[in-house]
Amino acid sequence: MALHRVNPEDYSQQLQQKAARLCERFREYTDLEPEVFPSPPSHYRLRAEFKVWQEKGKAHYAMYRQGEYKQPFIIEEFTVGSELMNRLMPQVLEAVNASEVLRRRLFSAEFLTTLDGDALVTLIYHKKLDEEWEREARALQDRLGFPVLGRSRKQKLVLERDYVIERLQIGDRTYEYKQVEGSFTQPNGEICRAMIGWAKDACQDSEGDLLELYCGNGNFTIPLCEHFDKALATEISKVSVASAQENIRANGITNLDIVRLSSEEFTQAIDRVRPFRRLRDIDLDSYDFSTVLVDPPRAGLDADTCAMVARFPRILYISCNPDTQLDNLAELSKTHRIERFALFDQFPYTDHTETGLLLVRR
Repeated sequence: MALHRVNPEDYSQQLQQKAARLCERFREYTDLEPEVFPSPPSHYRLRAEFKVWQEKGKAHYAMYRQGEYKQPFIIEEFTVGSELMNRLMPQVLEAVNASEVLRRRLFSAEFLTTLDGDALVTLIYHKKLDEEWEREARALQDRLGFPVLGRSRKQKLVLERDYVIERLQIGDRTYEYKQVEGSFTQPNGEICRAMIGWAKDACQDSEGDLLELYCGNGNFTIPLCEHFDKALATEISKVSVASAQENIRANGITNLDIVRLSSEEFTQAIDRVRPFRRLRDIDLDSYDFSTVLVDPPRAGLDADTCAMVARFPRILYISCNPDTQLDNLAELSKTHRIERFALFDQFPYTDHTETGLLLVRR
């Protein structure tokens, strides 16, 4: 995570400047002003990883500026982190520094928290974790009131659980998500709620079926299902697919199927280029897809997936990289126009911008 200056008093002005830059970049494709969804100005980040800098027998949380990995930036405060994270950080560090077993060869600490008040602490080592470590870690776990997990090379020691449960209030319904340590989750909880709410609003009065690529743990798919007859979602990560299946059951969803396929593989499947055993229980011909939701990694959509997506009447395109989204728009704009345009400020005080587009066939 990049180091940056955090001053809540400057946040509104910085966000206005970010929105103005985004408008200019997308001006070739739309005259719409973006719907701007601001982040809380502080305590907005739900997960974070810190390096542990050890000096004179004492551990410190640290980060590094890019290219300066031998010059740590010691973390004395972390106001961008959730309030729960800020309560746990000093307790963990105090326990680590009071225990040679917990401190020795510790090189990283990760915190995963939720808006709903759950948390998981992961300690990562350059040593094998033994029974002595487990005893000390369990004592820390009891003190924190939240689970502690240990990792080292080829070793994962789960003392209680390796996940948190998040509950998000979207409109008049609460959705429950299992979020597994090490898998992707949205780092800014309030922006996550805003993104889901915006997507649901864009799907009001939809007809037909929904396809989602890169669905993760079902973060978007599960709330959107109520607006469609059926939904099919794909994800390549085994851990995320397993979480999505559990989240489907936890939320009582009955019209959604998840399959473990990459976007490239699904494109091959729907174009009948090759069959996939993972689709043996899915009848693609039974779907009447009207909308596709894509939330790709920073690389954006590959050319074949972009061409496949262009065949849908409506495209919801969430992006963490406007550069590659604009590259894809060069093709998608030939068949679709932008009907809605949104800015989600996932990472305040940085140049990072996340966008949402609703594209409708011309």
